[in-house]
Amino acid sequence: MVFWLFGYGSLVWNPGFEYEEKIIGFIKDYRRVFDLACIDHRGTPERPARTCTLEQIQGAVCWGAAYCFGGGPEKEKAAMEYLQRRECEYDQKTLVDFYKEGDTEEPALTGVIVFTSTPDPVSNKYYLGPAPLEDMARQIATAFGPCGNNRDYLFLLEKAMFDIGHEDDYVIELANEVRKVLGVLGICIPKEKRLLGPSHIPLKSLVSPINLRRLPEAVAMDS
Repeated sequence: MVFWLFGYGSLVWNPGFEYEEKIIGFIKDYRRVFDLACIDHRGTPERPARTCTLEQIQGAVCWGAAYCFGGGPEKEKAAMEYLQRRECEYDQKTLVDFYKEGDTEEPALTGVIVFTSTPDPVSNKYYLGPAPLEDMARQIATAFGPCGNNRDYLFLLEKAMFDIGHEDDYVIELANEVRKVLGVLGICIPKEKRLLGPSHIPLKSLVSPINLRRLPEAVAMDS
């Protein structure tokens, strides 16, 4: 049996598992939001980070990457166990249709798994919900955990979306607000993460995603 997974956050640039194939594309009627708490990767229980989840919005489009799992039951089981540990803040696995660029009518894949979260802070303790842009930026600018800074998660996502040719305006706006906060706090932003002139787009990677095939399984987990 072969199954597919859609990644829209750190899975876009750091899947952390072996896969048979990677396809850039999108899902419909969902948008990416930073409404989920992370307390074990990019944040702590005392100072949770903000990471991506999906919000259902009719007519919205969310770009990312679909990964194909194969290699037999043992490898598939190991990959799913890894993902369930890594994506522990997400309380749902949803099945979606996945579309490739240039074909918005017929899905390229059906029954693709995507990790999502219930948008209810009562039933889902990790759901933070929306907040003013400035408040979110301050939280992201200062949170950190075992896998690194929350702000790097955001900057890496911004860069990953640029690398696949589908920038997310919401991610760019939030990243630019975080840069403002870092400037006020006197925190230096590495050169590769600074704005490049009026385009407000970070430096494009010299490595094309189409060449990124497999990653070793033993990598730091992220969400």
